[in-house]
Amino acid sequence: MNRRDVIKLVIFAAVLVCALLLINRIDIAQGTAENEIVRDAIRNAAVTCYAVEGAYPDSVDYLREHYRLAYDENRYLVTYEAFASNRIPDIYVTERGQKLP
Repeated sequence: MNRRDVIKLVIFAAVLVCALLLINRIDIAQGTAENEIVRDAIRNAAVTCYAVEGAYPDSVDYLREHYRLAYDENRYLVTYEAFASNRIPDIYVTERGQKLP
């Protein structure tokens, strides 16, 4: 192998590493966007419940039962913290198996 071939190999390896890092970042960003979609769906259902019934629901189960909320429970872990019927609940969505920051 001459010097020119080594340089080509190093450049190819660098491009390959950059491509893999970019793919990883895209995958992470997509997962975050999907979590936000689930969180927004739950929040919208809770706000709809408040508009219709005058109170935020106590649980996500209530939203599933009465407002047809649906998401993949095997994929997402949802924390729904309702403090009072007149305050919007805190909603956290994490993909199962995902490490928390």
